[in-house]
Amino acid sequence: MPVRRNKRFHAEVATSSLSDIMFFLLLFFLIISTLANPNVIKMTLPKSKTNEKTNKQLITISVTEEKRFYVDKEEVGFEDLETKLLSKMDVDKNSTVVIRIPFNMQVQDLVDVLQIGVKNKLKFVIATSPK
Repeated sequence: MPVRRNKRFHAEVATSSLSDIMFFLLLFFLIISTLANPNVIKMTLPKSKTNEKTNKQLITISVTEEKRFYVDKEEVGFEDLETKLLSKMDVDKNSTVVIRIPFNMQVQDLVDVLQIGVKNKLKFVIATSPK
């Protein structure tokens, strides 16, 4: 009587290395997403129902509640804001200026900054957070 051996092939997928790879990918994307945020100055922005994302070249003006002005993370006085902004615009002719101002600031503070753009014919956008 011949002995029959089980010669079937059982397909297996080794998943032990996949969990390690997924962990490293998750860690990588978490670190990169925190570094990709260009706005270091934290503030509460005004709320808006429609929020549009832009992929254009941007120059950021941030105004804090203490009325400190920052052009791309570099602090400048209000008197020097126009010259600093124009020097940045000379490098990038097609740049859009994004104004980040806290929601509880006075309208006059926003208008003072917007007058610089109107005077020099610059493209200004006000940053908001989704509602």
